[in-house]
Amino acid sequence: MRSQGPDEDPPEGSSDEQAAAEQPDETRSSARNASKRSGKPRKGSFWWELFVLISTALVLTVLLQLFVARVFLIPSRSMEQTLHGCDGCSNDRILVDKITYRFSDPQPGDVVVFSGPKSWMADEGGVSEPANPVVGFFHRVGSLLHLVEPAQKDFVKRVIATGGQTVECCDEQNRVLVDGEPLDEPYIHWAPGTPQKQEEFGPVTVPEDHLWVMGDNRNNSLDSRYQGGGGRAGAVPLDNVVGKAQVILLPPGRWQGIEESNPQAVALRADEDPWSEPPGWEGLRYLVVVPAVWSTRRGSLVAARSRMWERR
Repeated sequence: MRSQGPDEDPPEGSSDEQAAAEQPDETRSSARNASKRSGKPRKGSFWWELFVLISTALVLTVLLQLFVARVFLIPSRSMEQTLHGCDGCSNDRILVDKITYRFSDPQPGDVVVFSGPKSWMADEGGVSEPANPVVGFFHRVGSLLHLVEPAQKDFVKRVIATGGQTVECCDEQNRVLVDGEPLDEPYIHWAPGTPQKQEEFGPVTVPEDHLWVMGDNRNNSLDSRYQGGGGRAGAVPLDNVVGKAQVILLPPGRWQGIEESNPQAVALRADEDPWSEPPGWEGLRYLVVVPAVWSTRRGSLVAARSRMWERR
């Protein structure tokens, strides 16, 4: 047998035979990959997509309620008739804006939600914070999703005076005074069977970076007049403010903005109607958050269902 020299060409057909021998393996591998790409999805992939979708929606909901806006339930009568809250009735649910006070301080007339200082007694319901930190974490997450009652002492009241102002009650016409000037408070509600007269207090100078808050249901509200023993101790630190109440979301028949009339404002001219503008239009922009989130969830769920039916 003659050996092949270095300059000689390989036997004719040898390369073709080798390529032909390798081609079936490559072809079979490509076919398997194509089958994987074009074939039916793995069993349970739809449920995994659904799990990811729901988890993402829940995370977005928690983040929105932590940093943008949050829904609160009104559990007491202290803000009647502005906000409804009582045992056994359809309590209002309000949207609280958490953005406004990042750029400005609360103003007189604003309806604010705040965490009660330690010296405040809870007149608005709620449960105590769990001792176990892990349980406490899940309890807070559950409260954001409205699965459990909030553990902190959250209150909703109206701002009457701010830091540095002096507040007292009352003048001859039964009005609260701030820095010696009487307030115009058309939102005050007198509960049936109670005297239409405010209890006297003060004068009290509100500490800096604090708020003096009172309920619209003036004779049925534990507020700055009584909490912490009254006086300066009843003022609420700005750091405790959660946000500004903007809109009543539920029940449907109560859907409206929340009136934020400034009681310290100069009286309107006689030809102006203070109720000519629908209350709380500023807060309507925050309603975009709610339908946007639900629209995203609904659209994603519909798309997921469509993919499932296409695979069947």
